[in-house]
Amino acid sequence: MAGEEETKDKGFKLLGILDVQNTPCAREAVLYGAGGSLAAGLLHFLATSRVKRSFDVGLAGFMVTTLGSWFYCRMSNAKLRVQQRMIQDGIKNKVVYEGTALDPTNNPKKETKPGPS
Repeated sequence: MAGEEETKDKGFKLLGILDVQNTPCAREAVLYGAGGSLAAGLLHFLATSRVKRSFDVGLAGFMVTTLGSWFYCRMSNAKLRVQQRMIQDGIKNKVVYEGTALDPTNNPKKETKPGPS
């Protein structure tokens, strides 16, 4: 029983290096890379009928598509984390300053002097 629990926690490692289950964006990047590889290799083979060169193009397509989607996803996640942190700080400041003179939403009405306008 203990051996089964240990294998469930490990996840799936691609090539023994990349833990696809626990690494953000890894699964999607590998799937997009497989699709890009298939498309690039097949289109090159249909255009030229050269098997070895088509394999090389497919491998290059896998690398480019995987790395491109990986970096795009990681940048999107980083941008989202920054936005969440800014919102959390804003909510914290709202709670701290609520009802005080420093509250930016508290706009006291300025009295105007009666007179000719």
